[in-house]
Parts: sequence; structure tokens; C-alpha cells
Amino acid sequence: MYSNESDATDSPYLVGLNLLGKRVVVFGGGTVAQRRLPLLISSGALVHVITREATPAVEAMATGGQVSMELRDYRDGDVDGAWYAIACTDEADTNAAIVAEAERSRIFCVRADVARDGTAVTPASAEWDGLTLGVLAGGAHRRSAAVRNAVVEALQSGVITDSAHAPLTGVALVGGGPGDPDLITVRGRRLLAYADVVVTDRLAPPELLAELGPHVEVIDASKIPYGRAMAQEAINQALIDGAKAGKFVVRLKGGDPYVFGRGYEELEALTDAGVPVTVVPGITSAISVPSAAGVPVTHRGVTHEFVVVSGHVAPDHPDSLVDWAALARLKGTIVLLMAVERIDKFAKVLIDGGRPATTPVLVVQEGTMRTQRELRADLDTVAQKVKDEGIRPPAIIVIGTVAGFSVNSR
Repeated sequence: MYSNESDATDSPYLVGLNLLGKRVVVFGGGTVAQRRLPLLISSGALVHVITREATPAVEAMATGGQVSMELRDYRDGDVDGAWYAIACTDEADTNAAIVAEAERSRIFCVRADVARDGTAVTPASAEWDGLTLGVLAGGAHRRSAAVRNAVVEALQSGVITDSAHAPLTGVALVGGGPGDPDLITVRGRRLLAYADVVVTDRLAPPELLAELGPHVEVIDASKIPYGRAMAQEAINQALIDGAKAGKFVVRLKGGDPYVFGRGYEELEALTDAGVPVTVVPGITSAISVPSAAGVPVTHRGVTHEFVVVSGHVAPDHPDSLVDWAALARLKGTIVLLMAVERIDKFAKVLIDGGRPATTPVLVVQEGTMRTQRELRADLDTVAQKVKDEGIRPPAIIVIGTVAGFSVNSR
């Protein structure tokens, strides 16, 4: 029988443990434990923490009933009854003693401070579309994490595809985020990689389309202000026809499907046609674009509310559903979408309703993109400045005290 202890230590056996309902003991309640505990909890393990003191996050897990915890020193016998143990105290001698006890009891034990001295090593792991990915690098945690991240990114971008993945059916309504392709959700990007048909709009990140395979049919469903537009009924029918032809259809939208994106109309049409639908929320431009310009929509001691308003019709238009007089009386933040062409009317109705003419206003064009532009004004001057600077859609308008903040996060 061939045996080489050195080789075995350098080449650990990677295995997945079913810890559902099984006792796991974690020694230490610091930042290392804080990183390890969530995955143990999600695996269904019965986690017991023994530590002198705990971080607020670990303490919250204990008070919330996710783990049990004792605030004390390690004692010999603490690993009794455990299936798995992690030694992550800040004392090398204590960690060594825990590993030694676990080995005597034939319980696998991770030693966080010196990985090679434990009897188990925690891989850098990730979940992806029903897969659990694990990478070991002989205790070189930064290397294993870097490789794990690269593999996940390749899966997200479609560079690596799962050819054995069961074909998807129906339609996914996917929010593409505010414009920067990196701001689509992980789930949205994954579903996009499996699409047979993509029905996209003008505000969806166009760079994402470049990642699609040559077999993917792309349908342009853009609605250009005062210009060419694909009727909503035609969009609905394209989604239904694609799905009923056995193709997996992704409806790619800018922002979030349910924030002025007619996503629910499409859901209703698909449901009525018997087509299964998955809704993937997106990062809405109403919050993310001001953030990209260094402005929060809320701030402690300044505003307790923010309101997102569609500006696709003027305040005096018979189809308007907005109580502009009530908005004018609010002290918080107003975020206007699709309002650039009518900003003069919106500014006037707010001033007439009682908002001070000196209220700060921030206008952000093409937010989160390389071409992002920012214009600062107040309610009294914003309309003229928008005209003078040639600001055009897509743009977000922020009205309120926070719009005067000037610390840029980029």
C-alpha cells in the first residue's frame, strides 16, 4: 500500500458535507467566525459558538436564534458530539489544542490561523444556478478566493456555460439596472446567458447584448421619447410568441421592471396566455443614479421620506395621477423620472404649491455611464439651465435638500 504523508497534506480531499441537523462547534466569535457562520447556518447545521467575546454580527446571530453561544474559554471535551469543528480563536495554542482534541475524537476540524495544521480546510465557495463551487489552494486563501471569483465572473458573463443545464422555458422579466452593465443582478445576468430570445428596450445596458451568442434573437422594443416606439401590445405578443415556440425569452429592461417599466402589464399578458414568468428585480435608477452622483435620497436629520414620480405627462395633463399640491408641501426628497422635457412645468407647480424657489435640484444625465453628466441648480433656475446645457433623456432629477450635497462617491 502506497502512502506519502507529505503529498496527502498538500492534496486535501475535497468533499461536500451534509450538515443538516448535525452539531458543529465554532471556537471564536471574531471576524473569521462572522464570515464562516452564515454558510454553516444556511446548510442547516446546529451551530454552537464558544467564545470569550463576539462581534455585534455574531451576537445578533445568537440572539436571533440562528446559533447557540456560550461566552467562555475553550475546555477539553467541547467537541464531544460534534460532526465538524472550526478553531478560529485569536490564540494559536488554543487553536492547536482544539485541533488535537478533535483529531483524537475523529472529528474533522478547520484551523483558521494555520490552515495546514487542521484536519480540514474550508474552500473558497460560491453558489451558482444550483451548483456549489469550491476551490482549495493549500491554505492560500487569497489565491483560492481569486480563482473562485474568476470562475463565478466567467459564469456570470457567459464565458463559461453549463452545457448540461436543463433548457429554460417561459419568460424572464429582467431589470438591467441603471445603465452600467456591471450593475445588473447576478441572477439577471445568469438568465440572460441562457436566453434564446431577448426583447430589449432603449434603457437596458447595450453592452450586455454584446455578450449574447450568435444564435440569440434580439428584438428591439425601444420607446424613444417623441420618436419611434414599439407598441406595448406588440411587445407582449413577441414575448408570448417566443415562449410558445419553446424558446426561453428574456425581457431586458432598464432599471427595475416594476418601476415605470410596464413590467406588471407584461406579467398580466403572459399569465393570461398561460406562459410561465420569472421576475428578476433590478437596481432602480431612481436611487442608484443620485447615488452615483454622490447624493443620497435620504439622510439622517434631513429627510424622512422620498417620493419617486413619473414625469411623462405634465402636471395639468388630464391623464396625470399625481397630487402636485401635496408633493409641494412635503419636506423630503422628490425624484423625477422622464421629466426633462417638462421640468419648467414641474418646477413651477412645486414653487406655486409652496416649495421654496431656492430648493436645490440635481439633474443627472446618463447616470452610472461613462457619459454621465451632472447639473446643479435650484427650482427657480433649473429649467433654464437644463435648456442652456442641452440636457436630454435619460436623466434623473432630484429635488430637495440632499440635492445640494456635494461629496462625490465616484
